[in-house]
Amino acid sequence: MKSHADPEQPHQFLRRASHNERICPGHHHPDLAVAETPSPDASHHFCHYTPKCLIAVHRGGQCGPSCRSTPLRYGEEVWHDGTTKTTIRAENEVEANREANNYKFGFRKWKGNVTERPIQDRSDIVKELYSDLSTVKPQAGSVITFGNIVYVFLFGWWISLIYFLICPVMFFTICGAPYGKLCWRMTCFFIWPFGKSIEKVMIYRITHISLFTFPSIQCRFSTYVWLLLGYPVLVVVHSLVCVISWLLVFTIPVAKMNARILGTILLMAPEDIHIQTPDKVCGYVLLCCYRAFNVYYYKYTVQGINIFALNLLPLVLVTLVIGYTDRGHRYFSAETCFALAITSIIPLSYYIGMGIASISAQSNFAVGAVVNATFGSITEMTFYITALLQGHRAGSKCYEEIVKAALTGTLLGCILFIPGICMVIGGIKHREQRFNSRSAGVSSALLFISIGGVFAPTLFSKTYGNLMCESCTNTPGNASAPFMCKDCHYDTVGCSTQLPTDFQPLVYTISVMLPAAYLIGLIFTLKTHSHIYDIHISDGHGAGHHVVHWSRWRALAVLIVATLLMAACADLTTENIQPIVAHSSISQYFIGVTVLAMVPELPEIVNGIQFALQNNISLSLEVGSCIAVQVCMIQIPLLILFNAFYDVGFVLVFSDIHLWASIFSVILVNYIFMDGKCDYFQGTALVAVYLILLAVYFFAPSPRSC
Repeated sequence: MKSHADPEQPHQFLRRASHNERICPGHHHPDLAVAETPSPDASHHFCHYTPKCLIAVHRGGQCGPSCRSTPLRYGEEVWHDGTTKTTIRAENEVEANREANNYKFGFRKWKGNVTERPIQDRSDIVKELYSDLSTVKPQAGSVITFGNIVYVFLFGWWISLIYFLICPVMFFTICGAPYGKLCWRMTCFFIWPFGKSIEKVMIYRITHISLFTFPSIQCRFSTYVWLLLGYPVLVVVHSLVCVISWLLVFTIPVAKMNARILGTILLMAPEDIHIQTPDKVCGYVLLCCYRAFNVYYYKYTVQGINIFALNLLPLVLVTLVIGYTDRGHRYFSAETCFALAITSIIPLSYYIGMGIASISAQSNFAVGAVVNATFGSITEMTFYITALLQGHRAGSKCYEEIVKAALTGTLLGCILFIPGICMVIGGIKHREQRFNSRSAGVSSALLFISIGGVFAPTLFSKTYGNLMCESCTNTPGNASAPFMCKDCHYDTVGCSTQLPTDFQPLVYTISVMLPAAYLIGLIFTLKTHSHIYDIHISDGHGAGHHVVHWSRWRALAVLIVATLLMAACADLTTENIQPIVAHSSISQYFIGVTVLAMVPELPEIVNGIQFALQNNISLSLEVGSCIAVQVCMIQIPLLILFNAFYDVGFVLVFSDIHLWASIFSVILVNYIFMDGKCDYFQGTALVAVYLILLAVYFFAPSPRSC
């Protein structure tokens, strides 16, 4: 079905475009097949979907690559009047809630599905990832590929060698000769398994058993010999190959092939196993593999969990075992323990994000808001608090400076790097992308408020504090020569009597006003001015049955466990960072604004890039803005509150480099967001500025307390 807007009826079009709805086809909408999306430019786009559940979102008007465009003179009017609409497809009610939550201010943005998607509804590329290796397919192209050649050097030659060595052992036992023949055939198979099939010939085996009774007994005895001498060695070999190829992700077909051979083929009677080309198959196919390498396996999931997050989960356990059993660093250096601990935070951050998205998508708004407010900043807060506690126990202010560097690094990364890299990647694919400039303006305003509040005590210190220097010297014998001072900074302690000797009341005031401003932003965007985002969910229900990956209770359990593990990994990170900051030639500022700030945000960066690739740059920009606002309006006030009850010496005064870098970044990104459109050039500018600031941090001297 095709729809075309009549240029002679602009009022009718504007009225239709101004409605926002989520339409779940059923008996109320039996003919629904098309979602209309007016474009920001002088054209209307008509997106053709086969929807199950649709969310209509009025925003920057991009409808994806599947749109067909027809010129219309009212396109520009629709864009400027803010009546553009984008219809987002969702498979069911839970996915529709997840999509809607992505557009709610203060909610964590999540790209992955929280329900199982029917394999028949997925693309051919994804179907290939989950295909059964027993399926014989028409061979497309040559099997001589780069990935298959790499397989020979990584796995094929030594697996074949082991089978070749086992082969004479089985022949030497005489009764194990059938398995010796099998090992020889497997030797030839594993050196190049592509384009070959392993099949089970049932007719041959039944005839053999019914006509020859004595060979059946001999075969049974040979099986015991095989299980004693040959199979245990191959269990080790194939298990090792499975683990290595699974961890490499893109070689998962090799893991599947070895698992099938170990668990099925090697436990069969050798007479039943035949190896030949797929075009000569005459029995039941057990294994048929065409390639060892598939670049699209980064999309592979197990129970909704991305393969990379799943593979990194054992690293968390290894980190905890090594970190808490080798505190004296007899076997592993502090640098190794630090690297393991900081890397372990990545999968835990992913599980926390998926848990939040799962609970929010299956719950009402109030529960979702509480979960997002409680666990949304748990990753960063866990690290900051453990670092401050570590510094308090060690009596060092260096940890406080590292925390401030990490806070600033998170701000800079979310303001510059995340939007920038998303603009670059999305702009390369989609040339120019548009977004809701008004909703971006709300985020920019909150960023200005956040930066102003967070750095107000710093400006107060510079205005009314005394300039304190560690050491001052002048030229001997020349009283008129100027003094040369080092390590100078402003301090409010001991300032003029007109001011309080402690400016903590100012800090406490700001720590109350920032969350209040955040709450006002929530009310503004979600209640009184929700039309800025124009998201409305109808009472309809998605068609079809859906199965969630994680139930609410399971997601809550994952959140709690991941939070506890996060606290342990953060404790190991701060415990093992001291040798690095003490002996490293790199500035502690640089370590804080890069590794400690951005590593926990890697799942968010991936989410933003995925949104950009789907031409949804609005959510890509909101990913960074949401985190930056939460850092200033939630995390820093919480740190001040924690310090009020348990004094760890946290003072809300930042160094000059943090102050000016943050202010400049907010001004720049606000300028970029003004016109409501972006391309890869603007993204490159943001990334370039971010890298320039990192260079400044890299060459900056370490804090005086370090």
